[in-house]
Amino acid sequence: MVVLGASPKPVRYSYQAVEMLHGHGYRVIPVHPKASRIDHVPTVHSLAEIDEPVHTLTLYVGAERVKSMIGDIVALRPGRLIMNPGAESRDLGRALDDARIPYEHACTLVLLRTHQF
Repeated sequence: MVVLGASPKPVRYSYQAVEMLHGHGYRVIPVHPKASRIDHVPTVHSLAEIDEPVHTLTLYVGAERVKSMIGDIVALRPGRLIMNPGAESRDLGRALDDARIPYEHACTLVLLRTHQF
């Protein structure tokens, strides 16, 4: 599980997603440009550093910031992508459609809490 836009701040939903995914036993890869750990989980600084298959990428980056990452997201070829509230992007959606990568507009925290993840 990749959390793109993971934050080292415990009040952020992306931090809580890392914490909750890890607590549910998932292997989590937080992506943050500077932080070395989020909730005791080692980070990578870019998607290009990930060299293993990714089941799910959960997105916590807004539409403007994600524009420069679309190519890396598509190249990663996650099994699915979750656009959390505030991270919706038409440009990314079109690129994912073209690459036939499934995605959904949902909240990772809600999916986990309701056993729908």
